[in-house]
Amino acid sequence: MTSCFFIGHRETDPALLPEIKAAAESLIRQQQVSDFYVGMYGNFDRLVGEAVIQLKREYPDVRLFLVLPYHPADRPIEVPLGYDGTFYPDGMEAVSRRYAIAKANRKMIDASGFLIAYVTHTVSNAYDLLEYAMRRQRKGLIQVINLGECRT
Repeated sequence: MTSCFFIGHRETDPALLPEIKAAAESLIRQQQVSDFYVGMYGNFDRLVGEAVIQLKREYPDVRLFLVLPYHPADRPIEVPLGYDGTFYPDGMEAVSRRYAIAKANRKMIDASGFLIAYVTHTVSNAYDLLEYAMRRQRKGLIQVINLGECRT
Protein backbone atom coordinates (compact mmCIF):
# COMPACT_ATOMS: atom_id res chain seq x y z
CA MET A 1 0.00 0.00 0.00
CA THR A 2 1.62 3.22 -1.15
CA SER A 3 0.74 6.68 0.08
CA CYS A 4 0.73 10.17 -1.34
CA PHE A 5 1.04 13.47 0.50
CA PHE A 6 0.15 16.90 -0.87
CA ILE A 7 1.66 20.35 -0.33
CA GLY A 8 0.79 23.62 -2.00
CA HIS A 9 0.13 27.31 -1.66
CA ARG A 10 -2.80 28.56 0.40
CA GLU A 11 -3.93 30.86 -2.41
CA THR A 12 -4.32 28.18 -5.10
CA ASP A 13 -6.81 28.94 -7.88
CA PRO A 14 -9.87 26.63 -7.88
CA ALA A 15 -9.26 26.07 -11.61
CA LEU A 16 -6.44 23.68 -10.57
CA LEU A 17 -8.97 21.10 -9.31
CA PRO A 18 -9.04 18.98 -12.54
CA GLU A 19 -5.23 18.87 -12.62
CA ILE A 20 -5.02 17.75 -8.98
CA LYS A 21 -7.64 15.08 -9.62
CA ALA A 22 -5.86 13.85 -12.76
CA ALA A 23 -2.50 13.59 -10.96
CA ALA A 24 -4.04 11.65 -8.06
CA GLU A 25 -5.96 9.36 -10.43
CA SER A 26 -2.78 8.64 -12.35
CA LEU A 27 -1.12 7.47 -9.11
CA ILE A 28 -4.13 5.29 -8.28
CA ARG A 29 -4.10 3.64 -11.70
CA GLN A 30 -0.38 3.40 -12.39
CA GLN A 31 1.17 3.10 -8.94
CA GLN A 32 -1.65 1.51 -6.93
CA VAL A 33 -1.67 4.41 -4.47
CA SER A 34 -4.60 4.01 -2.11
CA ASP A 35 -3.89 6.33 0.83
CA PHE A 36 -3.85 10.10 0.42
CA TYR A 37 -2.85 12.57 3.15
CA VAL A 38 -3.46 16.31 3.17
CA GLY A 39 -3.38 19.18 5.63
CA MET A 40 -6.16 21.60 6.37
CA TYR A 41 -4.75 25.06 5.77
CA GLY A 42 -5.56 26.93 2.60
CA ASN A 43 -7.25 26.52 -0.72
CA PHE A 44 -4.83 23.92 -2.11
CA ASP A 45 -5.63 21.55 0.76
CA ARG A 46 -9.36 22.14 0.27
CA LEU A 47 -9.07 21.39 -3.47
CA VAL A 48 -7.12 18.21 -2.76
CA GLY A 49 -9.84 17.03 -0.41
CA GLU A 50 -12.49 17.71 -3.02
CA ALA A 51 -10.52 15.92 -5.77
CA VAL A 52 -9.81 12.79 -3.72
CA ILE A 53 -13.38 12.62 -2.43
CA GLN A 54 -14.55 12.64 -6.06
CA LEU A 55 -12.06 9.85 -6.89
CA LYS A 56 -13.26 7.75 -3.94
CA ARG A 57 -16.60 7.34 -5.72
CA GLU A 58 -14.89 5.58 -8.63
CA TYR A 59 -12.14 3.87 -6.60
CA PRO A 60 -13.69 2.52 -3.37
CA ASP A 61 -10.34 1.33 -1.95
CA VAL A 62 -8.97 4.88 -1.88
CA ARG A 63 -8.73 6.50 1.55
CA LEU A 64 -8.26 10.15 2.49
CA PHE A 65 -6.75 11.29 5.78
CA LEU A 66 -6.46 14.74 7.32
CA VAL A 67 -2.97 15.35 8.72
CA LEU A 68 -3.02 16.99 12.15
CA PRO A 69 -0.01 19.11 13.13
CA TYR A 70 -1.31 19.52 16.69
CA HIS A 71 -2.15 16.71 19.08
CA PRO A 72 -5.86 15.89 18.80
CA ALA A 73 -6.24 16.03 22.60
CA ASP A 74 -4.98 19.63 22.59
CA ARG A 75 -6.90 20.73 19.52
CA PRO A 76 -9.81 18.37 18.83
CA ILE A 77 -11.16 18.29 15.29
CA GLU A 78 -14.03 16.44 13.69
CA VAL A 79 -13.24 14.28 10.70
CA PRO A 80 -14.46 16.26 7.68
CA LEU A 81 -17.20 14.73 5.55
CA GLY A 82 -15.70 12.41 2.94
CA TYR A 83 -12.46 11.81 4.87
CA ASP A 84 -11.63 8.40 6.32
CA GLY A 85 -9.94 9.73 9.42
CA THR A 86 -7.21 11.92 10.81
CA PHE A 87 -3.51 11.22 11.15
CA TYR A 88 -1.16 12.64 13.76
CA PRO A 89 2.48 11.83 12.88
CA ASP A 90 4.58 9.99 15.47
CA GLY A 91 6.99 12.05 17.52
CA MET A 92 5.13 15.34 17.22
CA GLU A 93 4.32 15.64 20.94
CA ALA A 94 7.59 17.41 21.75
CA VAL A 95 7.49 19.83 18.80
CA SER A 96 6.78 23.48 19.57
CA ARG A 97 3.42 24.70 18.27
CA ARG A 98 5.31 27.32 16.26
CA TYR A 99 7.04 24.62 14.20
CA ALA A 100 4.35 21.94 14.29
CA ILE A 101 2.98 22.42 10.76
CA ALA A 102 6.41 22.43 9.10
CA LYS A 103 7.56 19.42 11.13
CA ALA A 104 4.38 17.44 10.41
CA ASN A 105 4.80 18.17 6.69
CA ARG A 106 8.40 16.92 6.72
CA LYS A 107 7.39 13.78 8.58
CA MET A 108 4.71 13.13 5.97
CA ILE A 109 7.21 13.60 3.14
CA ASP A 110 9.52 11.14 4.90
CA ALA A 111 6.74 8.57 5.22
CA SER A 112 5.20 8.90 1.73
CA GLY A 113 6.09 7.24 -1.53
CA PHE A 114 4.68 10.13 -3.57
CA LEU A 115 4.24 13.88 -3.24
CA ILE A 116 1.91 15.97 -5.35
CA ALA A 117 2.83 19.62 -4.94
CA TYR A 118 1.65 22.94 -6.28
CA VAL A 119 4.56 25.34 -5.88
CA THR A 120 4.82 28.40 -8.10
CA HIS A 121 7.15 30.72 -6.16
CA THR A 122 10.24 30.38 -4.01
CA VAL A 123 9.29 32.55 -1.05
CA SER A 124 7.10 30.09 0.81
CA ASN A 125 7.09 27.13 3.17
CA ALA A 126 5.70 25.05 0.29
CA TYR A 127 8.87 25.78 -1.71
CA ASP A 128 11.09 24.75 1.21
CA LEU A 129 9.17 21.49 1.48
CA LEU A 130 9.39 20.91 -2.26
CA GLU A 131 13.17 21.38 -2.10
CA TYR A 132 13.34 18.90 0.78
CA ALA A 133 11.26 16.38 -1.16
CA MET A 134 13.38 16.86 -4.30
CA ARG A 135 16.53 16.01 -2.30
CA ARG A 136 14.79 12.83 -1.13
CA GLN A 137 13.72 12.08 -4.70
CA ARG A 138 17.35 12.26 -5.86
CA LYS A 139 18.05 9.50 -3.30
CA GLY A 140 15.17 7.42 -4.65
CA LEU A 141 13.07 7.83 -1.50
CA ILE A 142 10.01 9.57 -2.96
CA GLN A 143 8.56 10.53 -6.34
CA VAL A 144 7.59 14.18 -6.71
CA ILE A 145 5.04 15.72 -9.05
CA ASN A 146 4.91 19.53 -9.01
CA LEU A 147 1.84 20.94 -10.72
CA GLY A 148 3.31 24.44 -10.41
CA GLU A 149 5.87 26.28 -12.46
CA CYS A 150 8.61 26.48 -9.85
CA ARG A 151 11.44 23.98 -10.26
CA THR A 152 14.19 23.33 -7.75
